[in-house]
Amino acid sequence: MVILGEGLNYFSLIVIINSFPKIVKDILKSLPKNDYPVLNSRLFFECWLSYALDNSLTSMRDLFQRLNNTGFEVDISTFSKASSHRAQKPFQEIYQKLNELVQKKIHKKLHNKYAICPIDSTIITLTSKLLWVLGHHQVKLFSSLNLATGSPEDNFINFGHDHDYNFGSKMMSSLPNNAVGVMDRGFAGLKFIQELVQENKYFVLRIKNNWKLEFEDASGLVKVGASDDAQAYRVINFCDLETKTE
Repeated sequence: MVILGEGLNYFSLIVIINSFPKIVKDILKSLPKNDYPVLNSRLFFECWLSYALDNSLTSMRDLFQRLNNTGFEVDISTFSKASSHRAQKPFQEIYQKLNELVQKKIHKKLHNKYAICPIDSTIITLTSKLLWVLGHHQVKLFSSLNLATGSPEDNFINFGHDHDYNFGSKMMSSLPNNAVGVMDRGFAGLKFIQELVQENKYFVLRIKNNWKLEFEDASGLVKVGASDDAQAYRVINFCDLETKTE
């Protein structure tokens, strides 16, 4: 069985490698070859694609040396100017096309219905002194991943130190109707939870340890919060029975 499994994995890898050039060719065929005299749009994108995927290239200079050796008379300064002035729309359209190809695949969902979508944020330190002058020393990147499709649902950057729960609604609104948003306690906010329930969103959220919880015998739900109008939700508590710790 082990040998068979390795053989199947190897066969799948060969199929992926053999189909990749066709995928790239189909995606790039819409880009024009004659819109610029030196560095046309197709060659411009191929440069970026080669640099991103070819592990043998350690720098852009290596890439252009290889291009020059194969007959393409284009230098790194021309590429740098193009990167500064060319429109981003072709890159966005290609990304959308690739995303559509991924969406067409048969994906495995929870109970064949729900797509699990983790949502998280990470802090990125800024090193540009120009941004420091503006008072920006870091940004927070928010992202979500659809585990059913293996593709990201939404990403955005926020300048500032605002709490994650201020952006929870924005992240959840970008998910498919059958998605279950999974978030850590940074997104835990009572108002945010109420909004999700009112909008009939599916979610799993880790709440804060210091929140007041009160079990309701009649409904089997748990009131969350200390206010008089605190709402009741389904709360799951994990604990260690041997050490009696949560």
